[in-house]
Amino acid sequence: MKIALMDSGIGLLPAAAAVRRLRPDADLVLSSDPDGMPWGPHTPDYLMEHALAVARAAAAHRPDALIVACNTASVHALPALRAELEPGIPVIGTVPAIKPAAAGGGPVAIWATPATTGSPYQRGLIRDFADSVDVTEVPCPGLADAVQHADEDAIDRAIAAAAALTPDDVRAVVLGCTHYELLAERIRAAVQPAGLPPVALYGSADAVAAQALRRIGADPDPTATPSTSLEVLLSGRPSELPEAALTYAEGRVLAAVTPAR
Repeated sequence: MKIALMDSGIGLLPAAAAVRRLRPDADLVLSSDPDGMPWGPHTPDYLMEHALAVARAAAAHRPDALIVACNTASVHALPALRAELEPGIPVIGTVPAIKPAAAGGGPVAIWATPATTGSPYQRGLIRDFADSVDVTEVPCPGLADAVQHADEDAIDRAIAAAAALTPDDVRAVVLGCTHYELLAERIRAAVQPAGLPPVALYGSADAVAAQALRRIGADPDPTATPSTSLEVLLSGRPSELPEAALTYAEGRVLAAVTPAR
């Protein structure tokens, strides 16, 4: 079994680690675009071009499924990716976990990139799934870039700025960019009021990993013998995991079972 994941950068790590938890025996292909990122500030045509290039690089390795582990690419390029690759390769998109977060009753904060915050796409999800709860959209300028480069000072500043915009009474935070899931506990600590139960965090990694297995008819098997196959493509070039990826637990988990070249 081979699962490919694509993103502009290392935001694909949480979903890749989730696939490894569910099926340690899955071979992984990680395709990202460090030469072209960040995708968010660019035009839809630019994003489409780069998303298709990253997907094609992954598809050349003949995976059983492709996870689009990027909210921005899922919004703008998912129909084109599916039109090109399906039915031969099932394509699984990433949707912010607004529905399960709202099911807890709120109040809910949605941390997302400035391009996503207030977008018709996100507003539509709020209308459809969170109309009955208080929702605060929180833009997080610079946070994804800071995560990508493991810039600790920039991460601290971006988290602090977003936390300052997050109401004190929120009971759930939706991590509306896959990069943010690499900082889950730091984000929780930044928004956690003293003396109250832990704020719930909602990412998408586990859900998309499970959906990928369902699409190919595979059951979870966390006890399977781990695969040592991890193929990394950086803007189409075979490579190693970026050094910044090893800053995060998810990157270290993937590297731990991959033999050195």
